[in-house]
Amino acid sequence: MGELTKYTALGRRKESTARVRMEAGSGKIVVNGRPFEKYFLRETDRIIVLQPLALTESTGKFNIAANLAGGGLTGQAGALRLGISRALLIADENFKETFRKNGYLTRDPRMKERKKYGQKGARKRFQWTKR
Repeated sequence: MGELTKYTALGRRKESTARVRMEAGSGKIVVNGRPFEKYFLRETDRIIVLQPLALTESTGKFNIAANLAGGGLTGQAGALRLGISRALLIADENFKETFRKNGYLTRDPRMKERKKYGQKGARKRFQWTKR
């Protein structure tokens, strides 16, 4: 590990932003002042968030406090995963290869497609009527 005790990182996905503060501790994760299990009720979201910790076998080694804003819960989970991955990378540079291979350091570029004029949505058209 490094000589720093607190590691901060930023993760984004879709419209969500996760500001992550990580320090050595017992493995407690707090999201927006609430326990992580109470914030992410869906099991899939919890699995996504814990992936970088499970991969590096550092599940009980760090306390994580995160501020999440914008988007939905799944987007926030993805943003938090990126933030945790970046914070772990600051803590230990040796994780870079592993994270790259699993795609945890890549910011998901997919965004919502904009609505076009003369249409109902991004792709959906108004119904054509003959008469």
